Amino acid sequence: MRALSSSSCAAVRALHPSNPSFSFARFVSSARNINFFLSPSPQLSRSHFSPNGDSRFCVVVVMRSLCSMPSPHMFDLNESVYYCSEVGDGGGGGLAEEDAKASIPVRAFFFSTSIDLRGLTDQNKANLIGCPRRDNKANFISPSSRMSNYVVLRFGDANSNSFGMGGGLSGSNCCYMVVFQYGSVVLFNILDHEVDGYLKIVERHASGFLLEMRKDEYEVRENPALQTWMQGGLDYIMLQNLNIDGIRIIGSVLGQSIALDYYVRQVDGMVAEFTDINRGMEKTGTFTMERKKLFQLVGKANTNLAYVILKLGIFERSDIAWKDAKYVQIWEYLRDEFELTQRFSTLYSKLKFVEHNSRFLQEILQNQKSDFLEWLIIILLGAEIVIFVFDIAHKSI
Repeated sequence: MRALSSSSCAAVRALHPSNPSFSFARFVSSARNINFFLSPSPQLSRSHFSPNGDSRFCVVVVMRSLCSMPSPHMFDLNESVYYCSEVGDGGGGGLAEEDAKASIPVRAFFFSTSIDLRGLTDQNKANLIGCPRRDNKANFISPSSRMSNYVVLRFGDANSNSFGMGGGLSGSNCCYMVVFQYGSVVLFNILDHEVDGYLKIVERHASGFLLEMRKDEYEVRENPALQTWMQGGLDYIMLQNLNIDGIRIIGSVLGQSIALDYYVRQVDGMVAEFTDINRGMEKTGTFTMERKKLFQLVGKANTNLAYVILKLGIFERSDIAWKDAKYVQIWEYLRDEFELTQRFSTLYSKLKFVEHNSRFLQEILQNQKSDFLEWLIIILLGAEIVIFVFDIAHKSI
């Protein structure tokens, strides 16, 4: 009750315009049993919150029984009275507006199997972000580092985003692009109509373009009042603030996820092809396949496995996660959220199926070749016998 402000009283008095002298304190003291509780009623939507952004809570006052009160002030029995009480300092926008402002869109793309990071950085040196040190100065990535497979580029007004002073990315015109050597590109705080322009910057240095670009979307929300370092949700993660290290961690997991999705689909295609071959063998009892095509499938399977393990670094932890324990939380949560370990296990199981079938088919091809050589030897021996017999018969004449 002590938290109720004068605006709360005014809200209750508004319910009885017939008596402007109605006192909220008198109303409360006259009731023997008043229940205050937060109402889950759909009537209390975000429209009941103050448009100027004051933090408010809505309460339902339910009158169970009343003392004698003058009839002009009387409330009906069990009547619910809705009022809002201010508890904030009046700063910022409304709840919906604040959520929209704190939301940072994240988009991951995979459209090629290789990107020339050296050429990309040479043409975008002004936008290049180094690996931050404890003194907040740029320390550019060395070739021996595990982080040498990607670069971070910043666009927009860098002064509007003071990461080193605890500031966040939301609400600024600063945007970031994380580009990975294996072909993934992750964009932070970039609007839909601006995406193509930023991707074209990378396309000039990409090779091995895919027939269809893969895309995934995610969301980061900033909440400086968050009690814990991070909090997960459905298709979003909430942080106290998103800084450069957070961008690196989130970008690395999303980049691996979108690339892994492509290789999973590649392996699914090989599994479907071997399934069709097995179905044909089941119906006809014969197997016809060129050795060259089989070797191509085997090579493709081995290449996909090598790309996932070596280039994607699916089992390598980021340097940032090694140095700071709080980023391990984000790294482990996102890996679990995108099910990287489970998806790799599924991919590996499918590759084992491909390996088993390819080995079986290789044995069939080898047996077919052995049968052919055996028949060729038999034919040559038969021809030699025929020639020998013919020579003997010719001499006897």
